[in-house]
Amino acid sequence: SPADPNLLVGNAHADDAAVYRIGAGQVLVQTVDFFTPIVDDPFLFGQIAAANALSDVYAMGGRPLSSLSLVGFPERGDPAVLGEIMRGGLAKMTEAGCFVIGGHSIRDDDLKFGYAVTGVVHPDRVWRNVGARPGDILLFTKALGTGVIATALKKGTASPESVAAATASMTRLNRAATEALIESDPAHKNIHAVTDVTGFSLLGHAREMALGHAASGIPVVSLEIDHARIEYLSGAVDCARAGNASGGLHNNREFIGDCVEFAGSVPEEYRLLLFDPQTSGGLLVAIAPDSASAAMQALERHGAAARQIGRVLEKRSPLIHVT
Repeated sequence: SPADPNLLVGNAHADDAAVYRIGAGQVLVQTVDFFTPIVDDPFLFGQIAAANALSDVYAMGGRPLSSLSLVGFPERGDPAVLGEIMRGGLAKMTEAGCFVIGGHSIRDDDLKFGYAVTGVVHPDRVWRNVGARPGDILLFTKALGTGVIATALKKGTASPESVAAATASMTRLNRAATEALIESDPAHKNIHAVTDVTGFSLLGHAREMALGHAASGIPVVSLEIDHARIEYLSGAVDCARAGNASGGLHNNREFIGDCVEFAGSVPEEYRLLLFDPQTSGGLLVAIAPDSASAAMQALERHGAAARQIGRVLEKRSPLIHVT
């Protein structure tokens, strides 16, 4: 397709959302996401689907404005279930200050739900998932483990505590984290890369961050991640130890594995968790080392506490090292 100078981030960038300039001081952030239910409660599923769809806008530093719902629903499905899903999604969109202005539904043997979301951001404040610099600190704003817990739930082996922890995490917007990070970096100089951790796993999204973008002149870097510094959802380690690995987890490991080196001391269950697909996961942030403390304090004030989980290094092989 013809090059468009207003398309700041598109398909060629492997980023979290598309970014298109509509004026001198404003760009659109556009994204879409939908999936099949991962919890039994339809209202909660609607909330999770909305939070997950909104996340890519927050990961670009944007503010969501409007959304369109996407629904696939069985012909003989209970309309009351769909009503609860829609109600849950609307509640979360309302919390985000994002208007649901329409949508589209089709008949589908498998229930699917999600949103196309449009947001805005100033062109000078767009966060990319690349641009991390050697010396940067890696921050992560949520706990890991939604995938293994959801798999255990499908098997009927997840504890109520782990399901509650995963649900609370998946329904929590990344809005507070984004607002805190923006507040901590008013000159837009110290936050070098941001991405949200979703289906590609923490290591998968870390790989995207490390790879840079040659066409934009952003070089490849390496990442070092300390598995012991990461927060894990209640019960997640037990779920991983019990072998609750989804097909997506195995796919992530197969695809990313050659880029990752684990220290021999890292237990297998933690290796699984780092490849675990996440739903509505946290933000992974590469930030200048002298700004990390202020960012963490701002995140704490906004109720989106983060952990320092690693650092950015000069390019080396393999791309990611986990200690």
